[in-house]
Amino acid sequence: MGLSGRAGGAVMAHAELDRVWPRDGRVRLIGRLHGRDPAAGETWELLLAPRDGDGRRLRYPAALDGPAFDVSFPADDLLLPDIALPAYWDVHLAPGPTATAPRLRVARLLDDIRGKKHVMVYPGQRVTAAGRTACVRPYYTVKDNLSVEVTPE
Repeated sequence: MGLSGRAGGAVMAHAELDRVWPRDGRVRLIGRLHGRDPAAGETWELLLAPRDGDGRRLRYPAALDGPAFDVSFPADDLLLPDIALPAYWDVHLAPGPTATAPRLRVARLLDDIRGKKHVMVYPGQRVTAAGRTACVRPYYTVKDNLSVEVTPE
């Protein structure tokens, strides 16, 4: 089972979302770490990785207040010039690049709402970058993890 999956009724360590705000050209994520206490002075980052596993990573500083996080990223950053559309980006919170602790999947698992993929739908944002226009929209996967899709417009 992955870092954020449910195993035997227990919820694995993950970054639990309270709010997702896709607006004004950014995607803002607010929540708290679940099952993991950050070490004093540890730096964290928001990490976005294309699902196709091509090895790219987009990284953004993620200041924590205890286990709480409030981080955002520009929606147009996901429309890379050489990325094929549609593109799907998985979202993680991770200790800084030199840390050895595993990254945590950003998800919403503690609210007992199952099937968020079809229940909780976020608006898309129209972005233009590298001469292309696309729609960037956060969504929940079938496992209630947060991902972001970039579709041609």
